[in-house]
Amino acid sequence: MASTSRLRRPVSSSPVTAAPPDCWATGSRVRLLQAVDTEYTADSVEWCPLDGCRHLLACGTYQLQKPEDKSGLDMDEPQVRLGRLYLYSFSEDSSACPLVEIQRRDTSAILDMKWCHVPVAGHALLGVADAGGSIELLRLVGSENVPTLHLSSSCVLEEHCLALSLDWSTGSASRESDQPLKIVSSDSKGQLHLLQVEEAGLQAMATWQAHRFEAWVAAFNYWQTEIVYSGGDDGLLKGWDTRTPGTPVFTSERHSMGVCSIQSSPHQEGILATGSYDEHVLLWDIRNMEQPFADMPTQGGVWRLKWHPSQHHVLLAACMHNGFTIFNCRKAVEEKQGACTVSVSHKLPNSLVYGADWSWLTSCRLPQTQPAPPVGSSLPSDPGTQTAEAANNLKVGSQLLGPPSFDLLVGHDGEACSKPQSGAKGRPCLQPLTEDTILSNSPGTKICDFDLYLETANLDSSLLATCSFYNHALHLWKWDSS
Repeated sequence: MASTSRLRRPVSSSPVTAAPPDCWATGSRVRLLQAVDTEYTADSVEWCPLDGCRHLLACGTYQLQKPEDKSGLDMDEPQVRLGRLYLYSFSEDSSACPLVEIQRRDTSAILDMKWCHVPVAGHALLGVADAGGSIELLRLVGSENVPTLHLSSSCVLEEHCLALSLDWSTGSASRESDQPLKIVSSDSKGQLHLLQVEEAGLQAMATWQAHRFEAWVAAFNYWQTEIVYSGGDDGLLKGWDTRTPGTPVFTSERHSMGVCSIQSSPHQEGILATGSYDEHVLLWDIRNMEQPFADMPTQGGVWRLKWHPSQHHVLLAACMHNGFTIFNCRKAVEEKQGACTVSVSHKLPNSLVYGADWSWLTSCRLPQTQPAPPVGSSLPSDPGTQTAEAANNLKVGSQLLGPPSFDLLVGHDGEACSKPQSGAKGRPCLQPLTEDTILSNSPGTKICDFDLYLETANLDSSLLATCSFYNHALHLWKWDSS
């Protein structure tokens, strides 16, 4: 087993190649609305599913700190893993880029995040798995216009390990349950942890050894929450009954490499999606875990899987070096056989997509083209300022950061071009930009597709967000399918 001090994410050796700015597929298309440089490498992105908060998007980052003096470096000293949590607000009426940063919070490196699908004590809760081996619950407080996340409670899973994933027993906002609210998490020592959310905070319920190496992912069966699933670097997919943990209900060797993504369908009982860095997505009927009923190659390791909130047979996969893929699984799920069709497969150069999620917003109406607001007019800039939260005596980032130094716009001819910031001397000079130019610009750089603003909502439209590891980028996309 690899030492956790040298733990790296699994990376495919396949080459990374450039992609065209638009990806077209039969009957559907995806368009880039905005890109934001997250400064640290980004690996987790989650839209809030709660009514009144669905405009909120959280993005988590993971960065190994480079030693300043390598000559005096103790090779046995654990590496420092830094993280930052960003909270963005999406606005349909924005005259410029629709995503606006409203909070950033420096943390230990973030490996996974998920919002609870039901409010807890009247608040939205975001669960965070971090490199310190902890699960943190962040409560959303404040006004609807400027909400912020504050630490509510935390639980250390294990000393000297990384918390790699978490999942909520709620699963879907559309299903109600009188069962206690629980979280399942996995760690870098191959263990699973069952936690219960109580008024006093997180309570550890059970811990057991699940895999020989890293347990990359743990997930609930949303229809029978006593059952959880896990995937490990040992290539095994396992099922567990939390009432009798320690002995798996089943063990599958169907994936040929580490299993790193699992999601139970929130729409149809008994359907399970799994992904691996063997570059395959498998669909299962949990009544028969000997063989999947669908097998979809992805040409990239599958780090995250997300079922669409309303289009029940649509599945989003974060495929690392191959970008992201949207599958239509209707026929395969209904007939329990055959392949899923690829609605979209899109990748960016020099990019490893680790995070992907669907927005829960039901409408994707975008604003008409208007002049961008003056640079520096929207938010105060003080990245180092923090305020104390008296309730838990912890310091969290609460100051809002200023806009980027310049925007990148996609012109009506489809070419990206730079727009000088307000007050720049001389006439604006629109120069074509390549994908490489876009991805190499300064922190905070954004891209907007103004052509898209002129489109109407006649098509079935969905928003989704992805984030990528090495080029530290968060991307906002619109997917149209008719």
